[in-house]
Amino acid sequence: MLAEMINNEYQYRNYFCAIALGSNLGDSLKILKNAVNILANIENINLISQSSWYKTKPIGPPQPDYINGCIVIKTDLQPGILLKKMLDIEQKFGRVRQEKWGARTLDLDLILYEDLIVKTPYLEIPHPRMRERGFVLIPLAEIAPNWIDPVTKLTVMQLQKRINCDGVCLIK
Repeated sequence: MLAEMINNEYQYRNYFCAIALGSNLGDSLKILKNAVNILANIENINLISQSSWYKTKPIGPPQPDYINGCIVIKTDLQPGILLKKMLDIEQKFGRVRQEKWGARTLDLDLILYEDLIVKTPYLEIPHPRMRERGFVLIPLAEIAPNWIDPVTKLTVMQLQKRINCDGVCLIK
């Protein structure tokens, strides 16, 4: 009976999650806004906050500039299930994975899931490169500056202040 109560409590608990969004192919702003709308309308996902959009220089091979932003959601979906839903949304927008850090219509990354630390072959939380990326930390600091990275124990704002954020420009 106790195990069943614990499982039910876990199953119905809502978790705060941070998701980074990016696009540099097609009508990026429209794609990103539609992706947020789709995420917000998935059963068991509640959109809590959304950052502004930022134009950013790409990392990797030569390609167009990106538009990036972040959202915070609340969900009772397990991390793997949430990731699967995010990958399905990427595919709806024509995401093709051909080269590492290549151009893309839509990129959705699960950045933080409460204070959970996960490392599997297909999912790593917190996102392994979030601490190096101004295009993640600037929009995330806008909406969740005091969220504590469970690995470094630093807030998002503290992490953002530690890196060079040149090339990340607010879209007005």
